[in-house]
Amino acid sequence: MDDHEFLAERFEAHRGHLRAVAYRMLGSLSEAEDAVQETWLKLSRSDTTEVANLGGWLTTVVGRVCLDMLRSRASRREDPIDLYEYEHVPDPVVSRADKADPEQQALLTDSVGLALLVVLETLPPAERLAFVLHDMFAVPFEDIAPIVERTPAATRQLASRARRRVQGSPQPEADLGRQRQVVDAFLAASRGGDFEALLALLDPDVVLRADAGAEATGATFASRLVRGARAVVEQALMFSRFSMYSRPALVNGAFGLVTGLDGQTFSVMDFTIRDGKIVEINILADRDRLSRIELPALDD
Repeated sequence: MDDHEFLAERFEAHRGHLRAVAYRMLGSLSEAEDAVQETWLKLSRSDTTEVANLGGWLTTVVGRVCLDMLRSRASRREDPIDLYEYEHVPDPVVSRADKADPEQQALLTDSVGLALLVVLETLPPAERLAFVLHDMFAVPFEDIAPIVERTPAATRQLASRARRRVQGSPQPEADLGRQRQVVDAFLAASRGGDFEALLALLDPDVVLRADAGAEATGATFASRLVRGARAVVEQALMFSRFSMYSRPALVNGAFGLVTGLDGQTFSVMDFTIRDGKIVEINILADRDRLSRIELPALDD
């Protein structure tokens, strides 16, 4: 085995961890893969003979790559030629309800739901990096500080501000059995067009976020943000004719619904459930993005 092959083998041992870091940083599976590949290119061009902790070195490198990608993304969003303002739902990681894929489980170690990723999307890039690397992956502030070009004390403040935002987000129900009961009841009520049954399942302040893509214009699949139980029920009933094609699945480690027919996926629906009530629903219905996400075959 030559030096390049040995280095590649060592890198592959860390690939799953790097994908998990990049996914939390970017909320995009394809961009996470790009970030991991860029990290490999940087490794292959670097002299790491003096690196004692390759895993730590790679983690900081992928963090720096993701930070650059987030800053570039923010710059594009501020471009005046960008005419679309729309609700964005991060890429979901979907598994069968009865069997989670081991690689996907590794990606979601210390489970990260879509609701959390939505909150992370609202953070400035440097805050997101400090929080993800320190709070989720235990990287010392002394190692993060050079990436964000701040002192360790200032980096600690970045993570603290991010932590306050995250702690203010809905904390989900951890019991998968109770999650499944609520999702099954939601699906049954949707199929039956039962307004009152749907209303009983929702927290009064429930939020529904639907992402059909920046260019969606149709009334049914338009991207939108809906607040309040009655408004969300009315939105849910608009989708009721598609509910017969919905199947339970694990979405980022929690029970959700995937709607599809004849091999084409129409939407992935993620629920945040607390105290037996649905407090947040995130729907990805962007056909282009869904076509690029690996989705499992679901049984009838």
